[in-house]
Amino acid sequence: MDRKKIVITRKIPEAGVEKLKEIFDVAVSPFDRDVTQDEIVKMTTGAQGLVSMVTNNLNKDIIDHLTTIKIIANYAVGFNNIDIEYAREKDIVVTNTPDVLTEATADIAMALILCVARRIVEGDRLVRKGEFKGFYPTFFLGVELQNKVLGIYGMGRIGKAVAKRAVTCGLKIIYHDPIHIAKGSFDFPAHYVSFDELLKESDFISIHAPLVTETHHKFTKKEFRKMKKEAFLINAARGPLVKEEDLVCALKQGLIAGAGLDVYEFEPEVHPDLIKLDNVVLLPHIGSAAIEVRERMATIAADNIIAFFKGAPPPNRVN
Repeated sequence: MDRKKIVITRKIPEAGVEKLKEIFDVAVSPFDRDVTQDEIVKMTTGAQGLVSMVTNNLNKDIIDHLTTIKIIANYAVGFNNIDIEYAREKDIVVTNTPDVLTEATADIAMALILCVARRIVEGDRLVRKGEFKGFYPTFFLGVELQNKVLGIYGMGRIGKAVAKRAVTCGLKIIYHDPIHIAKGSFDFPAHYVSFDELLKESDFISIHAPLVTETHHKFTKKEFRKMKKEAFLINAARGPLVKEEDLVCALKQGLIAGAGLDVYEFEPEVHPDLIKLDNVVLLPHIGSAAIEVRERMATIAADNIIAFFKGAPPPNRVN
């Protein structure tokens, strides 16, 4: 039987590549960058499987050109970069890599909370510039976490993992979930509130909802005006949940105290004014960037493709 051809749009950890190579002919993109739409079409000519990155926009137009592809294994937990319903209409299975990056992403969200509260990154910059002149009582004050309120927007796997970490730091948890409407029972104290209550009561808001039509631009100037002036916004989910221009205005006008971001609305572009602000911590989308996590993501993507071509249900099908 002819070996199926599998295309990977960017280099991934070798564990996943080698697993695929045992069964398939594997072609990995030679470019150390995001490939263009035209390059994806050219690379996938005659291929039956595709391992895509979250940065690959697989819309209706490009899916129409994937005439031989039977499965798309997205190398990410999110899949808003793929028109999954149109893929289903074209009999293309789409999978993702859930669960594996939950703890690592929660670590990043918690790190951002600590950084904005205690001005960690700002302090690092100050020391490196030689501006540390010694301790005094009113120097470089931040805020402590004890007895502050953390509002979690999206209490899925990652939201829960963040809450567990936050409770150990003395934070009180409230949450609102636009997807999982039913109020959950957790092994930590948490109180379900309306979205308006979340905005008004939280000292920190950490975003962990998926990017769907209902959550796009969920945080705009209207929402920032309802937040406490002492509050911080954390986003380690998807950039377009926050209208970045409005966030800049809110930070400049003092509507909120600061922000910690791992994702951006027009990624990899970052609003230039965010870069200039001292009360913002900016990370380069590293929520899942742990060696162990990225390797497991690669093997999960491979397992989804292998299961599919063996005639078994892919473990992580999303459409």
